Amino acid sequence: MQIKRAERIAAVIHEKVGNMLIRGLKDPELSLITITKVRVTDDVSHAKIYYSVYGDEKRKLQAAQALERAKGFIRTEISHELKVRTVPTLAFCYDDSVEYADHIERLLKQIQNESH
Repeated sequence: MQIKRAERIAAVIHEKVGNMLIRGLKDPELSLITITKVRVTDDVSHAKIYYSVYGDEKRKLQAAQALERAKGFIRTEISHELKVRTVPTLAFCYDDSVEYADHIERLLKQIQNESH
């Protein structure tokens, strides 16, 4: 089965942005951010980068602001990896699925403890 072009580009963006966050951009607010998934439109004009952050609401806000500040630099770095005419525009979206899974886990443990 052939992988769609948008999926290949999403994988490259996911890896590149993840590595940039691991190796550390100069902004300390970008630490503790994890890229969870990347979705690229079929025409490869837009990319949504989903991320999660360890911390409270203040930390999440700081991370969102830091990602917006770094968006241009990140897009430029991605352009070096991609072999496309135009690099997709980037949008960062907070992914609350990790928090939701943690919430469900706590509820299940609570039910289990109450049944014993």
